[in-house]
Amino acid sequence: MELAYYSDYAVRLVNTEEPARNKDTLTSVEVIRELFGPATQMARRVTDSDVTRFRSVRARLRAVFAAADEGDHTGAVDLLNSLLLEFPVSPQISGHDLLDDDGRPRWHMHLADHPSNPTAGYAAIAAMGLAFHLTEFGADRLGLCQAPPCRNAYLDTSTNRSRRYCSDRCATRANVAAYRARKRLEAERSDHTGLTAETSQESVTTADR
Repeated sequence: MELAYYSDYAVRLVNTEEPARNKDTLTSVEVIRELFGPATQMARRVTDSDVTRFRSVRARLRAVFAAADEGDHTGAVDLLNSLLLEFPVSPQISGHDLLDDDGRPRWHMHLADHPSNPTAGYAAIAAMGLAFHLTEFGADRLGLCQAPPCRNAYLDTSTNRSRRYCSDRCATRANVAAYRARKRLEAERSDHTGLTAETSQESVTTADR
């Protein structure tokens, strides 16, 4: 499993919350287990106490995305480094629970389960994946959706570094909003121009009298 894959762990966790909408789906053990995806061994160890710990890690990961989104790349790196120091990774070759069509293990690089608790294990995976993405592609590839009030995290994988939205849905919504705003402005300008012309005509007529 390539390290690039692990960067999505950070995105998935950050996007369990939408602060502007006051929405938070990180409310149960089941939700956390879904975040782990195929890492079922760690997921089975999740308990209710991990909910609070996951929320704390989520806030720190969102801060990394926010700093990068605001152009504070050094700040983003410092925040990410603090996570890497607190949650070190333990790479191992794994594949016992992933078999190919012939029943043989699909060997891959795996960031091993953390000995203390599932939160630490997830945080290590997410931080390492995000660090790999940042160093490989640049801090400007980390962003927060520009379609308010969304602000979901995303990883920009576009060829021209042009991504601004977390999804096609948000991009469409933002484009529609911008189009409507332009139309309103054009209508207001048109109304203002018409009123000015009418006022000018009345002034001329009065002067002729």
